[in-house]
Amino acid sequence: MRIGVLTGGGDCPGLNAVIRAVVRKAINDMGDTVVGFFDAWDGVLEKRSMELNVAALAGTLPRGGTILGTRRGSPYDSPDGPARVQKNLHEMGIDALIVIGGNGSLWVASKLHADIGIPVVGVPKTIDNDIEGTDVCFGFNTAVQIATDAIDRLHTTAESHDRVMVVEVMGRDTGWIATHAGIAGGATAILIPERPFDIADIADAVRRKHNRGRYASIVVVAEGAMPKPGTMEAPVYENDPFGRPRLGGISSEVARAIEKQTGYETRVVQIGHIQRGGTPNAFDRVLSTRLGIAAVTALHDGASHCMVALRNDDMVRVPLENVVGKIRHVDVSLYDNVATVFFG
Repeated sequence: MRIGVLTGGGDCPGLNAVIRAVVRKAINDMGDTVVGFFDAWDGVLEKRSMELNVAALAGTLPRGGTILGTRRGSPYDSPDGPARVQKNLHEMGIDALIVIGGNGSLWVASKLHADIGIPVVGVPKTIDNDIEGTDVCFGFNTAVQIATDAIDRLHTTAESHDRVMVVEVMGRDTGWIATHAGIAGGATAILIPERPFDIADIADAVRRKHNRGRYASIVVVAEGAMPKPGTMEAPVYENDPFGRPRLGGISSEVARAIEKQTGYETRVVQIGHIQRGGTPNAFDRVLSTRLGIAAVTALHDGASHCMVALRNDDMVRVPLENVVGKIRHVDVSLYDNVATVFFG
C-alpha cells in the first residue's frame, strides 16, 4: 500500500511522534510506502511531498511542531480543488490518506472520501481537546502542563505584590485547558466558553480569598469565554482569513473589570502559542505513537472512513460521520462539582 500522510490545522506537540509511528508501522511491519505531504492540503493540491522512511524520522519523537509543516485551508476553497486532489493522488499512486488534524481537517477528509472515494483514516489532533469520539487528543496534556507551570510561577509573583493575575489560555469553543490547568494550578476562578460568567461573581470570589488573608488570586480565562449579557462589555473580534473571530483579549477586559470592582491591582498574562510549542510530554508521546500505529492498522483492516481514538485506554475506530461537525465540550460535572468548589 502507498499511504499519504499530512498534518493540518494548528501545530501541536506530538505531531512528529504520530508521523514516526505511521512510518515505522507501515514500512517495517506492513511493507508499505509512506509519502508525506507538505503544508497540509496545499501539499496535496500542489504535489509537494517527500517519501518518508525510518531514517528520516530518527530523533523526531521528542521534537515539537511537524516536519511536514501545517496550514489551515481546504481543497474546497476552490471549485476545482477536489478534482485536483483526485488527479494528483491518482498520478502519485496514493492508495489511502492518513489525516492528522482537528475538526476542520477531519471534515475535509470525510468529504473527500464521499466525493472522490479515497480511503481515509483520521487522527484527532488539537490542544483544545474538543474532538468528539475520543477521550483525549494528543497535545492536550502537554498544553495543560505548560499552562499549569505558568500558573505556578505566577502565584509567587502575585503573592509578592498582592496582585490578581488574569491568565488567558487557549480554548476557542471549549474550556478544557482552562478547566484542567485551573484546577491543577489552584485558580481562584475559571472562565470557560461553556459557562458565560457574571463579572460580579468573579470579583466576589477574589474578595473572599483576600478576606481570608490570601492576597493573591489567579483567574484563568479561556480565550473563548464570554460574559453573560448585560454584566460586562464583551470584546469585539475581527475575523481571520477563514471567517472565524480572531480571539485573544478577553483577559484584558476581565482584568479591568476586576480591578474596577475590587480595587485590587490586577495584571494580565496571555500564554498564547507557548502552549503549542516545544516537546510533547511522556503521555502525549505514548498516545501519539499508539494513534499512528492504530491508523495504519485500520487501513490494512479495510477501515476506509474512520478516526482512530482513545476510549477507556483502548484504541478504537469511530466513523467520521460521528465526529465531523461536532464539538466535545467540557464535562459539566468536572466544572460544576470539582472546579467551582475552589472558587474564592
